Amino acid sequence: MSREKEEASFSILRIYDEPEDRRSEFESPGISSQRELQVRSHLDSLYGMPQRPPGALQRGPVYPAMSPLTPQQWALQTLDRSEPQTSWLSEAEPGEAAEFSPSGLPGSEFGQPCPSPPPSEEVCSFLGAIPPVADEVVVRQRTPRESWKVGKLRHGKKVYAVAISSSTHHVYTCGHGYIKVWDESALHAWNKAPQAQLNFQDHQNCVLTCKLFPDEQSLITGGLSRTLTLWDLAPTPRIRAQLASTGPMCYSLAISSNAQICLACFKGFVEIWDLQNQILIRKHEVPEYGSRCVDIAGNKFWTGGEDTSLYSWDLRSYQKLQQHNLHHEILSITHDPSEEWMLVGLRTSDVIILHTHRKEKFKAVIHKYIHHHNIKFASCGSYFVTTLDESIHCLAAPSLQRLFQVEEATEILCCDVSSDNQYLVTGSKNSATVYQLLY
Repeated sequence: MSREKEEASFSILRIYDEPEDRRSEFESPGISSQRELQVRSHLDSLYGMPQRPPGALQRGPVYPAMSPLTPQQWALQTLDRSEPQTSWLSEAEPGEAAEFSPSGLPGSEFGQPCPSPPPSEEVCSFLGAIPPVADEVVVRQRTPRESWKVGKLRHGKKVYAVAISSSTHHVYTCGHGYIKVWDESALHAWNKAPQAQLNFQDHQNCVLTCKLFPDEQSLITGGLSRTLTLWDLAPTPRIRAQLASTGPMCYSLAISSNAQICLACFKGFVEIWDLQNQILIRKHEVPEYGSRCVDIAGNKFWTGGEDTSLYSWDLRSYQKLQQHNLHHEILSITHDPSEEWMLVGLRTSDVIILHTHRKEKFKAVIHKYIHHHNIKFASCGSYFVTTLDESIHCLAAPSLQRLFQVEEATEILCCDVSSDNQYLVTGSKNSATVYQLLY
Protein backbone atom coordinates (compact mmCIF):
# COMPACT_ATOMS: atom_id res chain seq x y z
CA MET A 1 0.00 0.00 0.00
CA SER A 2 1.40 3.41 -0.95
CA ARG A 3 1.89 6.10 1.63
CA GLU A 4 -0.91 8.18 0.13
CA LYS A 5 -3.37 5.29 0.36
CA GLU A 6 -2.27 4.45 3.89
CA GLU A 7 -2.65 8.07 5.00
CA ALA A 8 -6.09 8.23 3.38
CA SER A 9 -7.20 5.21 5.38
CA PHE A 10 -7.04 7.27 8.60
CA SER A 11 -9.82 9.61 9.64
CA ILE A 12 -8.17 12.88 10.65
CA LEU A 13 -9.30 14.28 14.00
CA ARG A 14 -9.01 17.92 15.00
CA ILE A 15 -7.51 19.08 18.28
CA TYR A 16 -9.26 22.27 19.32
CA ASP A 17 -8.78 24.74 22.14
CA GLU A 18 -12.28 26.13 22.78
CA PRO A 19 -15.21 24.01 24.01
CA GLU A 20 -17.86 23.38 21.40
CA ASP A 21 -21.31 24.71 22.19
CA ARG A 22 -23.45 21.65 21.73
CA ARG A 23 -26.54 23.12 23.33
CA SER A 24 -26.98 26.22 21.18
CA GLU A 25 -29.27 24.53 18.72
CA PHE A 26 -31.58 23.56 21.58
CA GLU A 27 -31.63 26.97 23.29
CA SER A 28 -32.61 29.26 20.38
CA PRO A 29 -35.96 31.15 20.11
CA GLY A 30 -38.97 29.02 19.29
CA ILE A 31 -37.40 26.20 21.26
CA SER A 32 -40.61 24.17 21.74
CA SER A 33 -41.46 23.98 18.06
CA GLN A 34 -37.83 23.34 17.06
CA ARG A 35 -37.50 20.59 19.63
CA GLU A 36 -40.65 18.90 18.41
CA LEU A 37 -39.43 19.11 14.83
CA GLN A 38 -36.07 17.62 15.83
CA VAL A 39 -37.76 14.78 17.68
CA ARG A 40 -40.01 14.09 14.72
CA SER A 41 -37.11 14.33 12.27
CA HIS A 42 -34.98 11.91 14.28
CA LEU A 43 -37.83 9.44 14.72
CA ASP A 44 -38.57 9.58 11.01
CA SER A 45 -34.94 8.81 10.22
CA LEU A 46 -35.11 5.76 12.50
CA TYR A 47 -38.05 4.36 10.58
CA GLY A 48 -36.75 4.54 7.06
CA MET A 49 -37.11 8.20 6.05
CA PRO A 50 -33.60 9.72 5.91
CA GLN A 51 -33.46 13.48 6.42
CA ARG A 52 -30.03 14.16 4.87
CA PRO A 53 -28.83 13.78 1.29
CA PRO A 54 -27.29 10.44 0.36
CA GLY A 55 -23.61 10.29 1.24
CA ALA A 56 -23.76 13.19 3.70
CA LEU A 57 -22.31 11.24 6.58
CA GLN A 58 -21.39 13.17 9.70
CA ARG A 59 -17.93 12.70 11.08
CA GLY A 60 -18.16 11.81 14.73
CA PRO A 61 -15.64 11.70 17.58
CA VAL A 62 -13.34 8.81 18.38
CA TYR A 63 -15.96 7.13 20.52
CA PRO A 64 -19.44 8.31 21.58
CA ALA A 65 -18.94 11.52 23.53
CA MET A 66 -20.59 12.43 26.84
CA SER A 67 -22.43 15.66 26.09
CA PRO A 68 -25.32 17.53 27.73
CA LEU A 69 -28.44 15.74 26.49
CA THR A 70 -32.04 16.82 26.84
CA PRO A 71 -34.64 14.26 27.96
CA GLN A 72 -35.82 14.05 24.35
CA GLN A 73 -32.34 13.01 23.24
CA TRP A 74 -32.11 10.45 26.04
CA ALA A 75 -35.44 9.03 24.90
CA LEU A 76 -34.26 8.97 21.30
CA GLN A 77 -31.05 7.25 22.34
CA THR A 78 -33.12 4.58 24.08
CA LEU A 79 -35.19 4.07 20.94
CA ASP A 80 -32.00 3.95 18.88
CA ARG A 81 -30.03 1.40 20.91
CA SER A 82 -30.77 -1.39 18.47
CA GLU A 83 -29.40 0.66 15.57
CA PRO A 84 -25.71 0.76 14.62
CA GLN A 85 -23.93 3.93 15.75
CA THR A 86 -23.60 6.25 12.77
CA SER A 87 -20.50 7.87 14.25
CA TRP A 88 -18.75 4.49 14.11
CA LEU A 89 -19.99 3.69 10.62
CA SER A 90 -18.91 7.04 9.25
CA GLU A 91 -15.34 6.47 10.46
CA ALA A 92 -14.89 3.01 8.95
CA GLU A 93 -12.61 2.62 5.98
CA PRO A 94 -14.30 2.79 2.56
CA GLY A 95 -13.61 -0.85 1.90
CA GLU A 96 -15.20 -1.86 5.17
CA ALA A 97 -18.64 -0.43 4.50
CA ALA A 98 -20.10 -3.86 3.89
CA GLU A 99 -18.59 -5.23 7.08
CA PHE A 100 -20.25 -2.62 9.27
CA SER A 101 -23.45 -2.07 7.28
CA PRO A 102 -26.82 -3.07 8.76
CA SER A 103 -27.06 -5.92 6.27
CA GLY A 104 -23.84 -7.32 7.74
CA LEU A 105 -25.13 -7.38 11.29
CA PRO A 106 -25.55 -10.76 13.00
CA GLY A 107 -28.82 -12.41 12.07
CA SER A 108 -29.33 -10.59 8.79
CA GLU A 109 -28.67 -13.76 6.82
CA PHE A 110 -31.82 -15.20 8.40
CA GLY A 111 -34.02 -12.48 6.94
CA GLN A 112 -34.86 -8.92 7.88
CA PRO A 113 -36.55 -8.49 11.25
CA CYS A 114 -40.02 -7.02 11.30
CA PRO A 115 -39.80 -3.26 11.94
CA SER A 116 -41.53 -1.88 15.01
CA PRO A 117 -44.39 0.53 14.35
CA PRO A 118 -43.43 4.23 14.55
CA PRO A 119 -44.35 6.12 17.74
CA SER A 120 -47.79 7.66 17.90
CA GLU A 121 -48.57 11.38 17.74
CA GLU A 122 -49.12 11.33 21.53
CA VAL A 123 -45.57 10.03 22.10
CA CYS A 124 -44.07 12.68 19.82
CA SER A 125 -46.06 15.42 21.53
CA PHE A 126 -44.95 14.17 24.94
CA LEU A 127 -41.27 14.13 23.94
CA GLY A 128 -41.54 17.57 22.44
CA ALA A 129 -43.14 19.03 25.57
CA ILE A 130 -40.48 17.91 28.08
CA PRO A 131 -38.56 20.99 29.32
CA PRO A 132 -34.76 21.07 28.91
CA VAL A 133 -32.56 19.89 31.76
CA ALA A 134 -30.57 22.58 33.55
CA ASP A 135 -26.81 22.52 32.99
CA GLU A 136 -26.04 21.89 36.65
CA VAL A 137 -28.16 18.71 36.61
CA VAL A 138 -26.48 17.06 33.63
CA VAL A 139 -23.88 14.45 34.60
CA ARG A 140 -20.57 14.93 32.80
CA GLN A 141 -17.21 13.24 32.98
CA ARG A 142 -14.67 15.16 35.04
CA THR A 143 -11.79 16.73 33.17
CA PRO A 144 -9.15 19.07 34.62
CA ARG A 145 -9.52 22.69 33.57
CA GLU A 146 -5.89 23.55 34.34
CA SER A 147 -2.78 22.41 36.22
CA TRP A 148 -0.87 24.04 39.06
CA LYS A 149 2.86 23.41 39.44
CA VAL A 150 3.20 22.61 43.14
CA GLY A 151 6.60 21.01 43.62
CA LYS A 152 9.95 19.84 42.31
CA LEU A 153 11.60 16.53 43.21
CA ARG A 154 15.40 16.90 43.02
CA HIS A 155 16.43 13.48 41.77
CA GLY A 156 20.00 14.56 40.89
CA LYS A 157 20.29 12.69 37.58
CA LYS A 158 18.10 12.18 34.54
CA VAL A 159 14.67 10.78 35.42
CA TYR A 160 14.00 8.14 32.77
CA ALA A 161 10.93 6.63 34.45
CA VAL A 162 8.45 7.84 37.06
CA ALA A 163 5.42 6.40 38.87
CA ILE A 164 2.98 7.88 41.37
CA SER A 165 0.55 5.99 43.60
CA SER A 166 -2.90 7.30 44.48
CA SER A 167 -3.38 5.62 47.86
CA THR A 168 -0.31 7.19 49.48
CA HIS A 169 0.73 9.71 46.80
CA HIS A 170 4.28 8.37 46.90
CA VAL A 171 6.37 9.17 43.82
CA TYR A 172 9.14 6.89 42.52
CA THR A 173 11.76 8.57 40.33
CA CYS A 174 14.04 6.17 38.47
CA GLY A 175 17.30 6.66 36.67
CA HIS A 176 20.99 5.78 36.73
CA GLY A 177 22.15 3.85 39.80
CA TYR A 178 19.20 4.36 42.13
CA ILE A 179 15.49 4.95 42.68
CA LYS A 180 14.29 7.73 44.96
CA VAL A 181 11.05 7.51 46.93
CA TRP A 182 9.15 10.71 47.77
CA ASP A 183 6.27 10.97 50.25
CA GLU A 184 3.22 13.20 49.82
CA SER A 185 4.75 16.13 51.71
CA ALA A 186 7.51 16.37 49.08
CA LEU A 187 4.96 16.83 46.32
CA HIS A 188 4.22 20.35 47.58
CA ALA A 189 7.84 21.36 48.17
CA TRP A 190 10.80 22.45 46.06
CA ASN A 191 13.85 21.23 47.94
CA LYS A 192 12.68 18.46 50.24
CA ALA A 193 14.83 15.37 50.65
CA PRO A 194 13.45 12.01 49.50
CA GLN A 195 11.95 9.61 51.99
CA ALA A 196 14.30 6.86 50.79
CA GLN A 197 16.93 6.09 48.17
CA LEU A 198 17.11 2.56 46.76
CA ASN A 199 20.63 1.89 45.47
CA PHE A 200 21.46 -0.86 43.01
CA GLN A 201 24.38 -3.19 43.73
CA ASP A 202 25.51 -2.71 40.14
CA HIS A 203 26.14 1.03 39.86
CA GLN A 204 25.94 0.76 36.07
CA ASN A 205 22.31 -0.28 36.34
CA CYS A 206 19.99 2.32 34.88
CA VAL A 207 16.20 2.08 35.11
CA LEU A 208 14.62 3.07 31.80
CA THR A 209 11.07 1.89 32.47
CA CYS A 210 8.87 1.11 35.47
CA LYS A 211 5.28 0.03 36.05
CA LEU A 212 3.12 0.15 39.16
CA PHE A 213 0.91 -2.87 39.77
CA PRO A 214 -2.85 -2.18 39.69
CA ASP A 215 -3.05 -2.48 43.50
CA GLU A 216 -0.10 -0.04 43.77
CA GLN A 217 1.58 -2.31 46.32
CA SER A 218 4.33 -3.45 43.93
CA LEU A 219 6.59 -1.96 41.27
CA ILE A 220 8.59 -3.59 38.50
CA THR A 221 11.59 -1.93 36.86
CA GLY A 222 13.78 -2.67 33.85
CA GLY A 223 16.59 -1.02 31.94
CA LEU A 224 20.36 -1.43 31.47
CA SER A 225 20.54 -4.70 33.35
CA ARG A 226 19.95 -8.34 32.59
CA THR A 227 17.35 -8.47 35.33
CA LEU A 228 13.84 -7.16 35.91
CA THR A 229 13.45 -6.10 39.52
CA LEU A 230 10.21 -6.68 41.41
CA TRP A 231 9.72 -4.37 44.40
CA ASP A 232 7.37 -4.57 47.38
CA LEU A 233 6.44 -0.98 48.25
CA ALA A 234 4.74 -1.38 51.64
CA PRO A 235 5.43 -0.92 54.43
CA THR A 236 8.87 0.10 53.13
CA PRO A 237 10.26 -0.48 49.61
CA ARG A 238 12.33 -3.64 49.29
CA ILE A 239 13.30 -6.07 46.53
CA ARG A 240 10.95 -9.05 46.35
CA ALA A 241 12.57 -10.81 43.40
CA GLN A 242 14.92 -10.34 40.48
CA LEU A 243 13.87 -11.95 37.20
CA ALA A 244 16.80 -13.00 35.02
CA SER A 245 16.10 -11.62 31.54
CA THR A 246 17.85 -12.64 28.35
CA GLY A 247 18.45 -9.18 26.90
CA PRO A 248 20.92 -6.43 27.88
CA MET A 249 18.48 -3.52 27.69
CA CYS A 250 14.76 -3.42 28.49
CA TYR A 251 13.06 -0.54 26.67
CA SER A 252 9.48 -0.88 27.88
CA LEU A 253 7.26 -2.79 30.31
CA ALA A 254 3.56 -3.62 30.38
CA ILE A 255 1.40 -5.35 33.00
CA SER A 256 -1.97 -7.01 32.45
CA SER A 257 -4.98 -5.60 34.28
CA ASN A 258 -5.07 -8.64 36.61
CA ALA A 259 -1.32 -8.29 37.34
CA GLN A 260 -0.63 -11.88 36.28
CA ILE A 261 1.35 -11.19 33.09
CA CYS A 262 4.25 -8.82 32.50
CA LEU A 263 5.73 -8.03 29.10
CA ALA A 264 9.32 -6.79 28.81
CA CYS A 265 10.41 -5.33 25.48
CA PHE A 266 13.97 -5.89 24.19
CA LYS A 267 15.59 -5.44 20.79
CA GLY A 268 14.03 -8.09 18.57
CA PHE A 269 11.96 -9.93 21.18
CA VAL A 270 9.45 -9.61 24.02
CA GLU A 271 9.68 -11.62 27.24
CA ILE A 272 6.37 -12.82 28.66
CA TRP A 273 6.52 -13.37 32.43
CA ASP A 274 4.19 -15.06 34.89
CA LEU A 275 4.39 -12.59 37.79
CA GLN A 276 2.68 -14.79 40.36
CA ASN A 277 5.09 -17.68 39.89
CA GLN A 278 7.96 -15.46 38.67
CA ILE A 279 8.76 -17.65 35.69
CA LEU A 280 9.47 -16.83 32.05
CA ILE A 281 6.62 -18.15 29.92
CA ARG A 282 8.00 -17.31 26.50
CA LYS A 283 10.62 -15.36 24.63
CA HIS A 284 8.63 -14.09 21.67
CA GLU A 285 10.49 -12.87 18.61
CA VAL A 286 9.31 -9.65 16.95
CA PRO A 287 10.86 -7.52 14.17
CA GLU A 288 14.29 -6.33 15.32
CA TYR A 289 13.48 -2.64 14.90
CA GLY A 290 9.84 -2.96 15.91
CA SER A 291 10.30 -3.47 19.63
CA ARG A 292 10.92 -0.14 21.32
CA CYS A 293 7.60 -0.10 23.17
CA VAL A 294 4.97 -2.60 24.23
CA ASP A 295 1.51 -2.65 25.78
CA ILE A 296 -1.08 -5.26 26.62
CA ALA A 297 -4.87 -5.03 26.26
CA GLY A 298 -7.07 -8.04 26.89
CA ASN A 299 -5.73 -11.06 25.03
CA LYS A 300 -3.51 -9.02 22.72
CA PHE A 301 -0.22 -7.25 23.07
CA TRP A 302 1.17 -4.54 20.82
CA THR A 303 4.71 -3.64 19.79
CA GLY A 304 6.22 -0.82 17.76
CA GLY A 305 9.46 1.02 17.15
CA GLU A 306 11.89 2.35 14.57
CA ASP A 307 10.55 0.28 11.68
CA THR A 308 7.40 2.49 11.74
CA SER A 309 4.99 -0.47 11.97
CA LEU A 310 2.58 -1.28 14.79
CA TYR A 311 2.05 -5.00 15.41
CA SER A 312 -0.59 -6.81 17.45
CA TRP A 313 -0.06 -10.36 18.71
CA ASP A 314 -2.31 -12.98 20.26
CA LEU A 315 -1.29 -13.75 23.85
CA ARG A 316 -2.58 -17.31 23.56
CA SER A 317 -1.35 -18.47 20.16
CA TYR A 318 1.43 -15.84 19.81
CA GLN A 319 0.43 -15.34 16.19
CA LYS A 320 0.66 -11.93 14.57
CA LEU A 321 -2.85 -10.53 14.21
CA GLN A 322 -2.37 -7.11 12.64
CA GLN A 323 0.28 -4.87 11.16
CA HIS A 324 -0.30 -1.15 10.65
CA ASN A 325 2.27 0.73 8.58
CA LEU A 326 2.39 4.20 10.12
CA HIS A 327 5.36 5.58 8.09
CA HIS A 328 6.89 7.28 11.13
CA GLU A 329 8.89 6.01 14.09
CA ILE A 330 6.77 4.86 17.04
CA LEU A 331 7.87 6.31 20.39
CA SER A 332 5.08 5.26 22.76
CA ILE A 333 2.05 2.98 23.04
CA THR A 334 -0.70 2.97 25.66
CA HIS A 335 -4.34 1.92 26.00
CA ASP A 336 -7.41 3.56 27.49
CA PRO A 337 -8.90 2.18 30.75
CA SER A 338 -11.50 0.13 28.87
CA GLU A 339 -8.69 -1.55 26.87
CA GLU A 340 -10.68 -0.94 23.69
CA TRP A 341 -8.45 1.77 22.21
CA MET A 342 -4.72 1.96 21.61
CA LEU A 343 -2.96 5.32 21.44
CA VAL A 344 0.31 5.45 19.53
CA GLY A 345 2.73 8.39 19.74
CA LEU A 346 4.80 9.03 16.61
CA ARG A 347 8.08 10.85 16.04
CA THR A 348 6.07 13.50 14.18
CA SER A 349 4.09 14.12 17.42
CA ASP A 350 0.90 12.78 15.78
CA VAL A 351 -1.25 10.45 17.87
CA ILE A 352 -2.72 7.37 16.18
CA ILE A 353 -5.91 5.96 17.74
CA LEU A 354 -6.91 2.39 16.89
CA HIS A 355 -9.64 0.10 18.12
CA THR A 356 -8.31 -3.15 19.54
CA HIS A 357 -10.72 -5.44 17.66
CA ARG A 358 -12.61 -3.30 15.17
CA LYS A 359 -11.09 -1.92 11.98
CA GLU A 360 -11.26 1.70 13.02
CA LYS A 361 -8.27 4.02 13.07
CA PHE A 362 -7.85 7.75 13.46
CA LYS A 363 -5.06 10.29 13.50
CA ALA A 364 -4.81 13.40 15.68
CA VAL A 365 -2.38 15.70 13.87
CA ILE A 366 -0.09 18.07 15.77
CA HIS A 367 2.67 18.63 13.14
CA LYS A 368 5.87 18.88 15.15
CA TYR A 369 9.02 16.80 14.87
CA ILE A 370 10.09 15.62 18.32
CA HIS A 371 12.59 13.42 20.16
CA HIS A 372 10.47 12.30 23.13
CA HIS A 373 6.78 11.37 23.11
CA ASN A 374 4.95 9.94 26.12
CA ILE A 375 1.23 9.24 26.51
CA LYS A 376 -0.64 8.49 29.71
CA PHE A 377 -4.40 7.88 29.89
CA ALA A 378 -6.19 8.99 33.06
CA SER A 379 -7.83 6.16 34.98
CA CYS A 380 -11.23 7.88 34.70
CA GLY A 381 -10.98 7.66 30.90
CA SER A 382 -12.11 11.24 30.27
CA TYR A 383 -8.71 12.65 29.27
CA PHE A 384 -5.12 11.76 28.50
CA VAL A 385 -1.77 13.53 28.79
CA THR A 386 0.80 13.57 26.02
CA THR A 387 4.27 15.09 26.43
CA LEU A 388 6.14 16.28 23.34
CA ASP A 389 9.74 17.25 24.17
CA GLU A 390 9.27 20.29 26.46
CA SER A 391 5.47 20.53 26.03
CA ILE A 392 2.64 18.97 28.03
CA HIS A 393 -0.76 18.67 26.36
CA CYS A 394 -3.81 17.49 28.28
CA LEU A 395 -6.58 16.44 25.88
CA ALA A 396 -10.17 15.50 26.62
CA ALA A 397 -11.39 12.12 25.39
CA PRO A 398 -13.05 11.63 23.03
CA SER A 399 -13.54 15.23 21.89
CA LEU A 400 -9.78 16.03 21.76
CA GLN A 401 -10.38 19.45 23.28
CA ARG A 402 -7.10 20.78 24.64
CA LEU A 403 -7.77 21.21 28.36
CA PHE A 404 -4.43 22.83 29.14
CA GLN A 405 -0.90 23.12 27.80
CA VAL A 406 2.30 23.63 29.82
CA GLU A 407 5.85 24.36 28.66
CA GLU A 408 8.82 23.14 30.69
CA ALA A 409 12.40 24.38 30.50
CA THR A 410 13.93 21.02 29.52
CA GLU A 411 12.88 17.94 27.59
CA ILE A 412 10.37 15.69 29.32
CA LEU A 413 11.55 12.07 29.38
CA CYS A 414 8.58 10.42 31.13
CA CYS A 415 5.26 11.14 32.83
CA ASP A 416 2.58 9.57 35.01
CA VAL A 417 -0.88 10.50 36.32
CA SER A 418 -2.06 9.27 39.71
CA SER A 419 -5.00 6.88 39.47
CA ASP A 420 -7.12 9.24 41.60
CA ASN A 421 -6.53 11.88 38.88
CA GLN A 422 -5.13 14.41 41.36
CA TYR A 423 -1.49 14.69 40.28
CA LEU A 424 0.61 14.71 37.12
CA VAL A 425 4.36 14.07 37.44
CA THR A 426 6.93 14.58 34.68
CA GLY A 427 10.57 13.47 34.69
CA SER A 428 13.32 15.42 32.95
CA LYS A 429 17.02 16.32 33.07
CA ASN A 430 17.72 16.00 36.81
CA SER A 431 14.37 16.32 38.55
CA ALA A 432 10.67 15.56 38.43
CA THR A 433 7.98 18.24 38.36
CA VAL A 434 4.70 17.79 40.21
CA TYR A 435 1.44 19.32 38.97
CA GLN A 436 -1.84 19.31 40.83
CA LEU A 437 -4.80 18.95 38.49
CA LEU A 438 -7.58 21.48 39.09
CA TYR A 439 -11.17 20.60 38.21
